[in-house]
Amino acid sequence: MVRRRTSRSQPAPRRLSRHGRHGRVGRSPVVRPPLPPLDGRIERFDVVAATAMEFLRGAWPELRAVRLEVAGMPMADSEEGIPMWHLDHARGRIVLFRVPIERLLVPGHDDALHRRMAIESATFRAAAEYVGREPWELDDHGH
Repeated sequence: MVRRRTSRSQPAPRRLSRHGRHGRVGRSPVVRPPLPPLDGRIERFDVVAATAMEFLRGAWPELRAVRLEVAGMPMADSEEGIPMWHLDHARGRIVLFRVPIERLLVPGHDDALHRRMAIESATFRAAAEYVGREPWELDDHGH
């Protein structure tokens, strides 16, 4: 049974405005706003490299079984400087080194667009080297 207030009943006591619905001092909400999505530099690097590799797998069948991996830095410099990738034919993998690819951009060209272009370029060049082709040879026969 629901009790309704009639005109004869006493009005409810007024609470101070600083109190919440239940008469308590304001509290922080139990449920916080959601965390921002994981969309950092590392995640963007992974997505750009994986997308480029998927494109290349469609163009070069010999890459279909090759794994693309991303590492931060190479273990050691080569004679030619800091490598941007490592090819491992024995294990069927290409390892891209994220830090040299992103950090060796020309000053003034280190924005998101140029970073994406550098990642795609490194992926294309590493894959082409893996299969013994030039990066611009994107048909199935290498013509």
